[in-house]
This record gives sequence, structure tokens and C-alpha cells, in this order.
Amino acid sequence: MDIQLKRGLLDVSVLTAIKSRDSYGYQIIKDMKPYIEMSESTLYTILKRLELAGMLTVQTAEYGGRLRKYYHITDAGLARIEAFKAEWREVVSIYQFITKEEAENE
Repeated sequence: MDIQLKRGLLDVSVLTAIKSRDSYGYQIIKDMKPYIEMSESTLYTILKRLELAGMLTVQTAEYGGRLRKYYHITDAGLARIEAFKAEWREVVSIYQFITKEEAENE
């Protein structure tokens, strides 16, 4: 898969994982696991990129005697999810065009 396409898919997937509630790294990986396998190092790279882009904010809180970072989606992050959905319709249309000949031959 094209690295830029995969990067975009993973970014939106992480944003979607925290869309309904603030979350932390381990929980995000756990929530995504049925759909996407992701290492911690990949997740934290994505979270940092999304934070720098203003799509999420980070708040540190103590939990069980340790500090835990909680991630919160911003309006920019929500807008990115919606933009992705619109873009995805175009991707599906292109895919249907590419596979049209195969479907006609079946």
C-alpha cells in the first residue's frame, strides 16, 4: 500500500478511536485491535503528529501512582474525519472504475 495513503488511513483511525471519549495509548491500541494491528511506537508517532497538527490535545493525569497522557480530539480533528469520509467516497468511485472490467467479466 502507498505509504502516504496508509499514513492518512492510520491518522484518521486514531482520531476516530478518540472521537467519542478521551483516551490513552494502551486503550487506543486495544480499541483499534479488532480492526487494525498497530505497534506502540507507530501509535505514539501518529499521536505526536496529530498533536502538532492541532487535531488533538494532550492532558497528563495521575492514574495508579503513574502519569498517563490522555488524548482529546479537537474541532480540527473532527473536521479531518469528516473530510476523510468525503474523500473516501471518491476513492471508492475510483476503485469501482478500476475493477469495473473485472466485474463485467464475471
